[in-house]
Amino acid sequence: MKNTDYNVLYKKVFKILGELTPLKVDCGALCGCACCKGDDKTGMLLFPHEESDLKVIKNELGQRMVVCDGKCDRGKRPLACRIFPFFPTIDENNKVFVEKDYRAVRLCPLLEHSDEIVFDPKFFKALKKVGKLIVKDAECLEFLRSVTEEIDTYYDFYSSQIQVFVVPSEFR
Repeated sequence: MKNTDYNVLYKKVFKILGELTPLKVDCGALCGCACCKGDDKTGMLLFPHEESDLKVIKNELGQRMVVCDGKCDRGKRPLACRIFPFFPTIDENNKVFVEKDYRAVRLCPLLEHSDEIVFDPKFFKALKKVGKLIVKDAECLEFLRSVTEEIDTYYDFYSSQIQVFVVPSEFR
C-alpha cells in the first residue's frame, strides 16, 4: 500500500474483526482481566499509526503502547487488545499465520490451558484476513516482522515448559 490512510486501514481491520474474540465469552472473567492492567512500564503495543482513546505511553524502546486500568469501552480497544493472546505472524516470505502470542504465557491462562479450551474458529479466520490486509503496508509489515521475531524468541524459551496449542491448519 502506498500512501496508506491508516484511519481507513484500521476501520477495515476493526470491521473484519467485528465483535469476534478468541472465546465466545469475555475471557477477562477467568483471570480478573489480567491483560487489561498495565502500568507505566507495561501495556499493549499499538500497531503503526494506530490511535487510541486510552492512555498512550512510550516504553523503554520508544514503542507506543496503551495502558488501562481494566475498564474500557470494548468497542474502543486497540487492535492488540482485540486479538490477545494471538497474533498475525509472518514467515520469511511474508506469508501470514495466526499464532499463539508467547509473550503472554505468564499472563494469560488461555495459553497455559489451551488444550482444554474451544476457541472460536471465526476469530482465527478474521485475524488471518486482518494479517493479510495489514501486511500490504510497509510499516505494518516491518512491525509484524519485529513482533514475529519477538514471539519466536518467547516460543523458544517457553515451548518446553507449557502445553503447546496449535492454531488449526486452515488458519496457518
